[in-house]
Amino acid sequence: MDSGEEKATTFLSRAASSLPPPHAIRDLLSHGVCVRCIFRLFGVSEYDDSCPLLKASTLLSLLEEQRNIPNAISENGSIANDLTQCPYDPHASGNEQPYCSVCLGILQFTNGHDQDLRTCESNSVSVLTSAITEILKKEAHQIDGFSIEISLPPVVSANDRAIWLYMKGRYASEEWFIGKLLSQQISVKDALRSLVTTSLESCLGVKSSSSSFRIRLTYIHEEASSKLQCSMQKFHGFKRRKTETNCKERMVDDLCGKNETISGEFHRCDSDAVVHCTLNAMQDDAFSELFMLPPEKTNNGCKLTISCYRLPVYIGGRYLKFSRRVSQSRWMIEDERMGEASVEVRMLGSGRPFLVEVSNARVMPSMVNIQEIADKINNSNDKYVTVRNLKLVGSEAWNLLREGEAEKQMYLIFICIFMEKTFT
Repeated sequence: MDSGEEKATTFLSRAASSLPPPHAIRDLLSHGVCVRCIFRLFGVSEYDDSCPLLKASTLLSLLEEQRNIPNAISENGSIANDLTQCPYDPHASGNEQPYCSVCLGILQFTNGHDQDLRTCESNSVSVLTSAITEILKKEAHQIDGFSIEISLPPVVSANDRAIWLYMKGRYASEEWFIGKLLSQQISVKDALRSLVTTSLESCLGVKSSSSSFRIRLTYIHEEASSKLQCSMQKFHGFKRRKTETNCKERMVDDLCGKNETISGEFHRCDSDAVVHCTLNAMQDDAFSELFMLPPEKTNNGCKLTISCYRLPVYIGGRYLKFSRRVSQSRWMIEDERMGEASVEVRMLGSGRPFLVEVSNARVMPSMVNIQEIADKINNSNDKYVTVRNLKLVGSEAWNLLREGEAEKQMYLIFICIFMEKTFT
């Protein structure tokens, strides 16, 4: 046994007490549920990238060995929950599903990235980490921290609930299931965030924090989302909710017949929020009537789009406006203006506050950078404006800009030229 397998076995030994018995795991595997989803469905946290080494066959054999299957005899003398009820064979061809029926491949990291399908035989988070690293390098981002944003289609939450209600209906009377609650699950989003954060911290050498730099992972599954919409059209409260949230024009009422999708990131997010709200308000009996329990297997995984950006950076200070009064002779000799221009330059007041927003800066400005900007502005040949007290400020500084908003617009444009060349 190599170090990776040993690590995976050690992890499983710790997690075994939280997992269901082998016959229930066989049942879940037979319905296309991936190993990572089995762990999170039963609240197993702190699992790392050793999970890919826990193939279905390894998981079952270790659990059966630990629980002494098939020698485990129930009180009435029969084998506990006869394994013939769940005849799943992980070694049989065709039993290994390419995409999990619950997470739709998200936790298997077999997602199509920007319409270019990337698959990793080991289902390792490193394939996603590498994709993110390449984007950071390509876009020349310099970061000292990051924050992960994740957007998942509502169908993933529906799948979580569907598989749980299936287990509840089948195993509610068994001792190992008594006391289990849906709220004890680890969501796909939280599980994904934990895996990606740990991997990125190791790869990039920086920590995850409330940084202004964001890495956004957006997953979509058009086919599954369309089926979800079709199912929810039958729910009596769905159209009412759309009207209440002013989303009626953004939803596709005849989605089943036309198989249309909602275009645009904003519309999709807005629509997803309505679906989530409706699902949360739906009682279990209504949910069970509308959705398949357990969720059906899928031959397609989610498509993933990765975007990296920094929240706006604000640089503020005070600008001092110059006024030029030019006096020249009106005498013209042979179409040539004669006489010297007399120029009077004066500074108006002690300066008014201004704020510049730098969008998606590739480099976080330092005080040295800001001083260089001030020097360039103040030493410019065209003395339209000078600046003082230039510094990084928080977004709350917008209240400094209430006065004289209209007349300072041209000066902000002038200053922004230097900002753009420096930070983007």
